[in-house]
Amino acid sequence: MLIAGNWKMFRGPDPQALLGLDAVVCPPFTRLRDCVDAGLTTYAQNVHWESEGAFTGEISAPLLLELGVTGSLVGHSERRRLFGETDEGVARRTAAALEAGLNVIACVGETLEQREAGETEDVLRRQVSVLPEHERLVIAYEPVWAIGTGRTATPEIAQAAHAFVKSLLDVPVLYGGSVKPDNAAELLAQPGVDGALVGGASLDVDSFRAICEAARTLS
Repeated sequence: MLIAGNWKMFRGPDPQALLGLDAVVCPPFTRLRDCVDAGLTTYAQNVHWESEGAFTGEISAPLLLELGVTGSLVGHSERRRLFGETDEGVARRTAAALEAGLNVIACVGETLEQREAGETEDVLRRQVSVLPEHERLVIAYEPVWAIGTGRTATPEIAQAAHAFVKSLLDVPVLYGGSVKPDNAAELLAQPGVDGALVGGASLDVDSFRAICEAARTLS
């Protein structure tokens, strides 16, 4: 069972305080070296499809690997919503990262408007269809309406979405969307849930540790 902490654009906790946790951390670029040097399994929050070039503000898979980073998030809902990430771009980033040797957590999920319109499966099918089946690919299902809102998909909603994603692509699927210590065990106990992509709760060492412990108990 995989637990990954996405620190977003926060400095995050002291990496030394996370030693011993069986988890991935996804810090901002300025903390990648600190996390790698501390011995943590470290992923970037994004990666470009080209290995080098005139792409100001981007980072390539070879540069991440050189730093000791072993994977990357791709297609997080905030990248899609705020920075115009497209399914095509997510596919290119994913394929390039996997080819270069990185692990990838590719994010998919529907907005509240799409869910209320009954479009959840159509959205997930479109987003998943561009991704390759690969031994180093993991998908994170993150209902956009449950990210940073305090709302959480019920275990039943999460299970249904995970089962549908797995019917499209045979890869592990994490749940992401306001995962906290008080709901982690119930979500992680669902048969289709293979771990969690944790946002805000990963910034607090005790909360993140509790979620990792819940996962360890269920493994």
